[in-house]
Amino acid sequence: MTLGCARNEVDSEELAARLEAEGWRLVDDAADADVAVVNTCGFVDQAKKDSIDVLLEAADLREDTEARTRAVVAVGCLAERYGSQLARELPEADAVLGFDSYPELAAHLDAVLRGSRPASHLPRDRRTLLPLAPTARPAVAGVIPGHGDLPEGLAPASGPRIVRRRLDGRPWAPLKIASGCDRRCSFCAIPSFRGSFVSRPAGEILAEAEWLVARGVREVLLVSENSTSYGKDLGDVRLLERLLPALAALPGLARVRVSYLQPAELRPGLVEVLAGTPGIAPYFDVSFQHAAPTVLRRMRRFGGAEDFLALLERIRAIAPDAGIRSNVIVGFPGETEAELAELEAFLLAARLDVVGVFGYSREDGTEAATLPGALAPEEVAERTSRIGALVEAVMADRARERVGEVVEVLVESLNDDDPSGENGQDGESGKDGGNAQGWAGRAGHQGPEVDGVTHLSGFVGSPAVGTVVRARVAAADGVDLVAEPLASGMPLPMSGGGR
Repeated sequence: MTLGCARNEVDSEELAARLEAEGWRLVDDAADADVAVVNTCGFVDQAKKDSIDVLLEAADLREDTEARTRAVVAVGCLAERYGSQLARELPEADAVLGFDSYPELAAHLDAVLRGSRPASHLPRDRRTLLPLAPTARPAVAGVIPGHGDLPEGLAPASGPRIVRRRLDGRPWAPLKIASGCDRRCSFCAIPSFRGSFVSRPAGEILAEAEWLVARGVREVLLVSENSTSYGKDLGDVRLLERLLPALAALPGLARVRVSYLQPAELRPGLVEVLAGTPGIAPYFDVSFQHAAPTVLRRMRRFGGAEDFLALLERIRAIAPDAGIRSNVIVGFPGETEAELAELEAFLLAARLDVVGVFGYSREDGTEAATLPGALAPEEVAERTSRIGALVEAVMADRARERVGEVVEVLVESLNDDDPSGENGQDGESGKDGGNAQGWAGRAGHQGPEVDGVTHLSGFVGSPAVGTVVRARVAAADGVDLVAEPLASGMPLPMSGGGR
């Protein structure tokens, strides 16, 4: 069971592959499992609470006479970050295992079922495990989730060793290009438990993308803690600009999408590749976090509203219809009304497609936790609600601006209640020549799961899930769009680049 971000999804699929290679059988329902493995999130307070709730729900299955579950094991970021403390405070978990345990996870599960309780992970700052010099890291990288390798005895005789087992049938999949972060944002604890920045070699990424395409994936979402740093530890800070066209050229891959871009590292050459390469979604997931320069300096970040608006202007000069999303933190220690007004003015001027609004939460071990001027929780909540209402209106306006645009929609499901798309696979909904229930998918400017969807209407027949359909936007509903297929809804050919 996976909580948190798309990076955690990749880690879960690596763990699934390791377990299956060691003879474990994976099941869909925790009640049918001898062991429930919960891949936790430790990002912010709400994510921690959600992870603990799922661990407790899984533990309750041990008391259910109709359930098979005998043990619950916590892995992932919460387990890595708190380790032995989590084990003491949550005795319902039979084991709390950190990242270094991943290669031996099968053996740990065997031990748990025999009645043993493996030693709980002892947290440490994972940045201390790697050299300060990025180019010295690849030789001593150690265990990095999502970068794994099978033991020699389990590796294939030839071809790439892909340590991954799909856990869903979606036509898109996250693909990890790097892990860790060298930035020192004062509010963020992630580098302390994810470690320093380490890139995966381009050849491994291409091989895994081919492997995903062979299993029905039509869009890959490149994920990391900071994609704009990709390649710096491999001695080439412009490696991403060359990797992206190579990925887009893979036969059968319709679209490549990149996430987690830092505005201070978004080079003009990378902007040009992202905005102007066929097969690369013109999509910019840019981490602004705030717009007032004074707040950003306290966050240990760079830039401000003027710089950010200039960046958006450069992007839209190349790709006027580019999708741009960001996150902002409201209520950071010392934030004044004037600084909040700067953020409001920026959000109105920026016309972003999607904005995630987070109320500041104090994170253990971060510099921000020691800063003066902490706001009362109720004040943080009020400001979060205020900015949230603003961005709701901004996002709806931006969606309405897209009416009349021609978009390319990756078909994902028959309707929102059927995310697998299975209900439409046999074409039954198209027998009457219409589409009463409606197909749903995502246009190029819409990232998976967080950026809204595009509903397709007016099909003659039924496209298969995973095809790309060219359509014209007819209406908007909040951040969601309604589009009508062009050329009788004929899907685009699934050649390299998908355009």
